[in-house]
Amino acid sequence: MNTRHLINTRQTPATRVSARLLTALLAVSLLLGACTAAPQSPAGQSGAAGSEPIQLTVGASPVPHGDILRFVQDNLAADAGIVLTIVEFTDYVQPNLALRDGTIDANFFQHRPYMEDFAAEHGIDMVAVADVHIEPLGIYSRKIDSLDAIPDNAVVSIPNDSTNSGRALRLLEANGLIRLSDEAGITATVRDIVDNPKNLDIRELEAAQLARSLDDVTIAVINGNYALQADLVPGEDALALETGVDNPYANVLTVLTERQNDEGIQILARLLTSPEVKQFIEENYQGSVIPAF
Repeated sequence: MNTRHLINTRQTPATRVSARLLTALLAVSLLLGACTAAPQSPAGQSGAAGSEPIQLTVGASPVPHGDILRFVQDNLAADAGIVLTIVEFTDYVQPNLALRDGTIDANFFQHRPYMEDFAAEHGIDMVAVADVHIEPLGIYSRKIDSLDAIPDNAVVSIPNDSTNSGRALRLLEANGLIRLSDEAGITATVRDIVDNPKNLDIRELEAAQLARSLDDVTIAVINGNYALQADLVPGEDALALETGVDNPYANVLTVLTERQNDEGIQILARLLTSPEVKQFIEENYQGSVIPAF
């Protein structure tokens, strides 16, 4: 070994002092860094600064669910640490099948009784994580101006899914057009009708087709979102509307049960029930859509 190339590692007193000073300065720097809290988002819902946002794909009916999600996407999501991709569906079946298959992370289109009925029928383990709004079911017509003008044997279209069918029948009953048996619950069917004084011809159609049936029927009982899509204004055009008082039909953010505690899902649930979303609903729908929180 050639000793001429060895580095002299002996420390003088001066170098020993410099090393101690550098060590002390480094310790102070680390201590100050540990005591500095990571900045929080305005809503206090995102992770540490610099963390990657959580990606969520959410299935929704176009109106009002898609509109509400776009408001969250444009105004609240980034500060809360999530990025939303919104996939729109025009029926009441595919959003739950897509949730089951993992194509989407959550959906927002249905009320709780429909979700529970669909889950039992199709064996899907899903759960509601937030009640967001109520869409009052309404009675509409292009042929008459009031329920008093309904003729005998009038044709009436209602939703064909079990929960909305029962809901529609309850609305007809509340307006004196039929009477249901005392045992009929929220899933009442036409077989539960015990009095039909005008002999109404009640026909069940897929919910998305009800607005299109208006030219062919005397009255149609239409879900609020489909009424809005058909440019109907529930507060002005409906001959009768459900009330929001003690209404069990809140539209919900739905996920598979195993994902209900995921951080991104919980953040989205909080945003959908925030004061900002409540104000958006009240200002944009003026009673046609009612906050459920």
